[in-house]
Amino acid sequence: MRFSLLRHATLSLPLGMLASSLALAQGADVTSAPGQDQGVTSLGPIKVTAPTQTAAVPPFPATMVSVPVEKVEAAVNAVDVEDAVKYLPSVFIRKRNYGDTQPVLATRTWGVNASARTLVYIDDIPISALIANNNTIGAPRWGMASPEAIDHVDMLYGPFSAAYAGNAMGGVMRIVTRVPDKTEVTVKQTEAVQSFDLYRTHGNYSTSQTSLTAGGRSGELGWFFGANLANSFSQPLSMITGSTVPAGTRGTVPALNKLGQVANVYGAGGLLHTRMLNLNGKLTYALTPQWRLSYLAGYWSNDGQSRTDTYLVDGSGSPTFGKVAGFASNTYDVSAHHLMQALSLKSDTRGDYDAAFVVTHYAFLKDNQWSPAGVAAGTDVTTHGRIARYGGTSWSTADASGVWRPQGYGGAHEVSFGGHADRYELNNPTSNLAHWLDTDSITTLYSAGRGKTQTQALWLQDAWQWAPAWRLTLGGRYEWWKASDGYNFSGKTAVQQPTETAGGFSPKASLQWRLAPEWRLTGSLAKAIRFPTVGELYQLVSVGSTYVVPNPNLRPETVRSGELAIEHVLEQGLLRLSFFQEDTRDALISQTSSLPGVAAPVSYVMNVGKLRNRGAEFVAQKDNLLIQGLELSGSITFVDSTVVSNDSFISTVGTTSSGKHAPYVPRWRATVVATYRPNASWAFTAAGRYSGRQYSTLDNTDNTSHVFGAFDSFRVFDLRAHYQINEHLAASLGVDNVTNEKYYLYHPFPQRTYVADLKLSL
Repeated sequence: MRFSLLRHATLSLPLGMLASSLALAQGADVTSAPGQDQGVTSLGPIKVTAPTQTAAVPPFPATMVSVPVEKVEAAVNAVDVEDAVKYLPSVFIRKRNYGDTQPVLATRTWGVNASARTLVYIDDIPISALIANNNTIGAPRWGMASPEAIDHVDMLYGPFSAAYAGNAMGGVMRIVTRVPDKTEVTVKQTEAVQSFDLYRTHGNYSTSQTSLTAGGRSGELGWFFGANLANSFSQPLSMITGSTVPAGTRGTVPALNKLGQVANVYGAGGLLHTRMLNLNGKLTYALTPQWRLSYLAGYWSNDGQSRTDTYLVDGSGSPTFGKVAGFASNTYDVSAHHLMQALSLKSDTRGDYDAAFVVTHYAFLKDNQWSPAGVAAGTDVTTHGRIARYGGTSWSTADASGVWRPQGYGGAHEVSFGGHADRYELNNPTSNLAHWLDTDSITTLYSAGRGKTQTQALWLQDAWQWAPAWRLTLGGRYEWWKASDGYNFSGKTAVQQPTETAGGFSPKASLQWRLAPEWRLTGSLAKAIRFPTVGELYQLVSVGSTYVVPNPNLRPETVRSGELAIEHVLEQGLLRLSFFQEDTRDALISQTSSLPGVAAPVSYVMNVGKLRNRGAEFVAQKDNLLIQGLELSGSITFVDSTVVSNDSFISTVGTTSSGKHAPYVPRWRATVVATYRPNASWAFTAAGRYSGRQYSTLDNTDNTSHVFGAFDSFRVFDLRAHYQINEHLAASLGVDNVTNEKYYLYHPFPQRTYVADLKLSL
């Protein structure tokens, strides 16, 4: 068996991996010789028994934590790929329901509205959707990997490597996959049932998922294919509210909104039924003993319907929508088909030079959402409606990187370098429909947003082991950025947006000192530049009753980050204490406000003068604690996130944002995971996660909790029992949110959920 959830770099990666900074090139992996997994150094069971433990040098210049797939299978009620990292330190993925299309990644210093401030890779393939920085189309494309293809997941904290773009300011997540050496087939069936009770909506919401994978090798060819089919029913994702009691109705539930204003509840919305299909495949071919060619493809299909549950009745006692428009905006159908392809060529000579070349393309073949334009009498909606489309939206990336070892493999210097190019294109028209259920009945254009961004970059980095106990990593990255072809249309007004250009240099430095065999001290400094996404610049959509308006004049945000970490290796364990600070100028923050002269709430992105995040993170992990078979890991994170200055803030109530806590960043986070393995067949896990409350407004006026739209604190505890029945069959039973915590992160989040799975391996 492998060791605990927090397989830290100092324990989990061999020193030899250090010899390829190519692994840092946009998330690239070190390729292996023929007959081994591509891009993966396979590790057997690890048990540290020497009297004195040694803190090995990690392949990333700053803090890195890893979770192996064996731990996920034993300890995590994992239904989707993103579930694998739910207990990592300072990491939170906003997953609202099984099959969620919007599970964004939050890190130490950035919250759930910051999808473009982290990077996520499958091996060396970026799956971050840097088309936007939001919770709608900005979430990583997790479905491009099959859960059974994962070997381990690495989390790299901060923008301290020159190999990654400025979007790494929050961190980099690398999902490392495998290709089995011999033919294997797995079939897995997962069933989940959530018991939900909120206001007058009660019910059990189920998810059924079937997964099939197959992989193996034939000579120089390696292959892996996965198929995942899910049928899911979600709890309500929104509540339909208003400030009055609709005329001629009863059944309204008195309530407030996050600002403490009257927001009576008329019913539940976003009761979403989705049917999702993920197909993915990976082919590898060893051209020579040193060079390997890989092709990855992923296809994602999603069809769903959202319906409502009204609490209102008319004078005769019949259900009614009470002419509330929110019932129409929460009634919609969706249909999407996406395709991703990637090609890579990488070498692993273990000599003086290595290189890698990677190209990717992601295309929205179809992505439509359509709904009625309004409500009619009773529980009817209007015949006509609108359709929002993303077809034609796409992005492409290209990376070339190399490594030079002047003193040979394992020498004092390892110089890595590379170039990067990307292009993101948004196409998002909304059209009127004569019949809202007929997507071919398009009449006129209602609104539109489109445009392009492109970035080129060059980077250089040298890792210098200038003494046995000292290692210095210096690097820099220069980026050129351009936004063009911006166009917006609303009503009768069309605007051709101006072309914008920007660029900048981002230096990096990290110094590691092994002050004793079992102790290491690491100090890191870095600058990072994040350029506006094409969505922040040009996207024009309506989300419920709120309109998202573009801002084509946004400036890039600049981050200066620092971290001081001290690590102590224990026998079969690790302690780490990290202090970090991050100063962000011109931070790109989305704010929703009721502006003077504008009837509906408006969401817009602004440049905030300066944000400061400073805090500390403590991580501990120990195997065989007190008794044989007991694994314990946990973390606690404190962040003081402050808006230092913000002259551009617009307040309608006379408040200021300066000195306030930054939106979406909780002050405290904590995780704890305990797994007991009485023998090789059984694993019993209890885990908990805590997050403090968050603000979603720059002036912190959202001070009412446990209401729709609020961002509450939460304490969620999970249980899981895993039984390896025999070599081929395994079963698990678990409960998420066992205490039935009821909380909102804008949306009502899942309540107590039972999860069971059965896996057959051949």
